[in-house]
Amino acid sequence: MSDPKPAKPQPEPRSGYRVFRPISTRWMDNDAYGHVNNVVYYSWFDTVVNAHLIEQGVLDIHQGETIGLVIETQCNYFASLAFPQNVEAGLRVAHMGTSSVRYEVGLFAQGEPLTAAKGHFIHVYVDSKTRRPVPLPNPLKTVLEQLT
Repeated sequence: MSDPKPAKPQPEPRSGYRVFRPISTRWMDNDAYGHVNNVVYYSWFDTVVNAHLIEQGVLDIHQGETIGLVIETQCNYFASLAFPQNVEAGLRVAHMGTSSVRYEVGLFAQGEPLTAAKGHFIHVYVDSKTRRPVPLPNPLKTVLEQLT
């Protein structure tokens, strides 16, 4: 007897995300097939999460004692995006552990109700010098709780 197949990923509505960030596509984002190349989506995920944390004052990329290292990432694609479209990225936190966070990002063509792509990545927060896991700092936890 085999295990049942997991449900096929489906696009999600905007209501599933807590905060949004506009993203401008660039000419160089398109690939030979005329749409945004898959590697660009991962760059957007990184930008959305880190920009939010920097703006909220809980990530100091130059002098902070705690930094997040990506240990897992994944993306599902539902509709093409291409230059010169504008993209709106939704952000939420799906899980917080002692030293890790699963961020989920939905990418929407401007004004569209469903995700063109959605993905996640997991940060493990570590001491910036030793690179050993540390508990999530309280100010970071407060910001993350607003994204759940």
